[in-house]
Amino acid sequence: MSNETKRDMFGAVWNRLAGYQVFFNGWPRETLYDYKKRYDAALPDDMPVIPKAVGEWIKKCKHRNVTLADTLCMEMRPENVRNWMAFKDGDVANDFDRAGYLRKQDLMASAWLLGVWRVEETGEIAKLEEEVRDDRD
Repeated sequence: MSNETKRDMFGAVWNRLAGYQVFFNGWPRETLYDYKKRYDAALPDDMPVIPKAVGEWIKKCKHRNVTLADTLCMEMRPENVRNWMAFKDGDVANDFDRAGYLRKQDLMASAWLLGVWRVEETGEIAKLEEEVRDDRD
């Protein structure tokens, strides 16, 4: 899987096409197949954006074969993940945020299923296939 989004891929194809007077005339078929492969491998444009701590939690749970249901609601969640999920802006003083909690469960589930997300603090792309270091092992 590359770090290229579907939108990046579309832009590359469009830029390539813009150089041709008559679209597709004389364009080698192999090149089109290469673009198709790149498009299929590209990341979704609307990937979830989650904090780094939440991504690390997902990686640890996947590494330990914990179910998605347990990852979302288990009491063993780290405090920073629990606070991010349950309280507005992660601040306990702001009380429980039910709508935010449900939205954040959806974000975590999407990241879990896609196996890729954008790190909220840095904007970088994180993937599940990256090695997970577990201090407890």
